Amino acid sequence: MSDPCPNQSTDRTARIVVGVGGGIAAYKACQLVRNFAEGGDGVRVVPTESALRFVGSATFEALSGHPVSTTVFDGVDEVRHVRIGQEADLLVIAPATADLMARLAHGRADDLLTATVLVATCPVLVAPAMHTEMWNNAATRANVEILRSRGITVMEPAHGRLTGPDTGAGRLPDAEQIAELSRTLLAGRRLEHDWDGRRVLITAGGTQENIDPVRYIGNRSSGRQGFALAEAAAQRGAQVTIVAGNTVALPTPAGAEIVPVVSTEEMYRAVQERAAASDLIIMAAAVSDFRPATQATSKMKKGSDDGALSRVELVENPDILRWSVTARDEGEIPADTVIVGFAAETGGDGHSPLELAQQKIQRKGCDLLMCNDVSGGGVFGQARNAGWLLNREGEVRDIADGTKLDVAVQILEGVDELAHDRD
Repeated sequence: MSDPCPNQSTDRTARIVVGVGGGIAAYKACQLVRNFAEGGDGVRVVPTESALRFVGSATFEALSGHPVSTTVFDGVDEVRHVRIGQEADLLVIAPATADLMARLAHGRADDLLTATVLVATCPVLVAPAMHTEMWNNAATRANVEILRSRGITVMEPAHGRLTGPDTGAGRLPDAEQIAELSRTLLAGRRLEHDWDGRRVLITAGGTQENIDPVRYIGNRSSGRQGFALAEAAAQRGAQVTIVAGNTVALPTPAGAEIVPVVSTEEMYRAVQERAAASDLIIMAAAVSDFRPATQATSKMKKGSDDGALSRVELVENPDILRWSVTARDEGEIPADTVIVGFAAETGGDGHSPLELAQQKIQRKGCDLLMCNDVSGGGVFGQARNAGWLLNREGEVRDIADGTKLDVAVQILEGVDELAHDRD
C-alpha cells in the first residue's frame, strides 16, 4: 500500500489532507490540490462518495499522486482511517456542504473523511459552499458555531454567482484564498471568529494622479497587503469596507464592500464619508503625495512648443492618515476608533527604515504603524512581507516574514493587544 502522505514536514513542506464534499464546487478542489502539490507539499485527497459524482477519483489521484478512497474499509491492514488523520499537519475541507458540516458537528464517522476529522489533532479548515438560504438556515449557523467552538476554522463563504441564476453568500472562496489561509494556519496563526459587529475601514492599493488622459503619476503598490488585511478581518467576523485604488486582480474578501477610487482626492473623500462609522481604520494604501496642478483634457505631445510635458507643476495632496487622527481629536470620529498607518521605507540620510518609521508615527499621531523595508522594489506585488509594528510609546513588535495574510493576522493581533492595554 502507498503511504497516505509520504512527505515529512519541513519548514517548507507539509502533509495536507484535502477533504472534498459533494457539491458542484467540488471542481474547485482540483486547483487547491494543485496549489499545494506545486508548493512541494504532500497532499492526500479524501472525498465523500457524493463528491465523486462531481469529480472522478482519477482526477484527484492524478493531481495528488495518491489513491483515493471514501470508505473506512479500504486499507484496513494499515488502519488508514486512523493513520491519515494522525499524520496530517493540516486538514482542509473544500467544499464543505451543509450536510457534511452537520455530520462533522455531531461527531459522525460514517465515511473516511468524517472519521479522519475525528482522529486529526492538526488544524482543521472548513470552507463552506451552498446556497444562501442553506448558509443562513438556523441549523447550519448552529453547526458552524459548534465547529468553531471546537477550534475548527470555518471560513466565511464568498458572495457571488451560485448554481443556476442565484447570487448571494455561499460561494466557495477562490482556491488561492483557501490555500493562503491554510498556510497561515500551518504557520501557527489562528483566526478566531471574535470580531462580530466590528466595523473596519481599510484603504488599499495605489492612487493615480492623471497628467492627461493617457499618463499618470503612480506607484508600485499592488493592494495585496490591504486586501489580505480585509480578508483577515472578514474571517474574524468584521464588517469590512475597502477603499481600493489601483490594484492587481484580487479576489474580494468574503462579504467585504469595495469602494473603487482612482486619485488621492477620491480616496480622501471616501474615507471622510465612512470614517465616523468605523471602529478600526487601517491606511494600507500607497497614496500619491502630489498631483498635477492641472490635468490636460487631451494627450500632451512630446516635444511640443510649450514644453508642458517636461514641466509638470505639482501640488500637495491631502494627508488622509493625518486627517483621520485630527478628526478623531476634534470629535468627528469616535475617540475609541483605532487608527493604523503604513510606512513603506527604504532608509536614507543616515536613518534606517525603522528609524524613519519611528519618526513618522510621532508626526502622524496614529495608534499603530506598520513599517516594511521596500529597498530595491521589494514587497510590492510580492506574495510575502515582513517588518515592524510600532506604537506611539516607542514599542516595536517584529512582524515575522510570511504570506501577506500571515502578516495581516499578525497586525490584527497587534490591534488586539492595543485594545487590551486600553482596557
